[in-house]
Amino acid sequence: MAAVIHLDTHVVVWLYAGELERLRPCLPRLEGQQLAISPMVVLECQYLFEIGKVTVGPGVLLADLGERIGLTVSSHPFADVTRTAVTLRWTRDPFDRLIAAQALAEGAPLVTADRTLLEHCAAAVWG
Repeated sequence: MAAVIHLDTHVVVWLYAGELERLRPCLPRLEGQQLAISPMVVLECQYLFEIGKVTVGPGVLLADLGERIGLTVSSHPFADVTRTAVTLRWTRDPFDRLIAAQALAEGAPLVTADRTLLEHCAAAVWG
């Protein structure tokens, strides 16, 4: 069975857009793995759609990536995720906090290019 790897929001957006050059450092890590996202990524994608930063809503984006690469949304209990999130005092960004907490609660790596996450979150990896 393949290991589960969580993806940060920008990684999901770049995958959807086919921006593989931006993802080159992490692509080998993703090959043959089960890819998942926090439900918070779904909400952040909706937010990005509402403010015009992305051109499709999360339903379209996730349906496409689900079909193309098998991306799933984690169903790990939210109570476990929030128990972890309250310990993450290095950010006030609720998206980052819950996305990081989701990966940590599941014991999964979080693929991200976000410098703050890479510096402070034990689960964060890039390349």
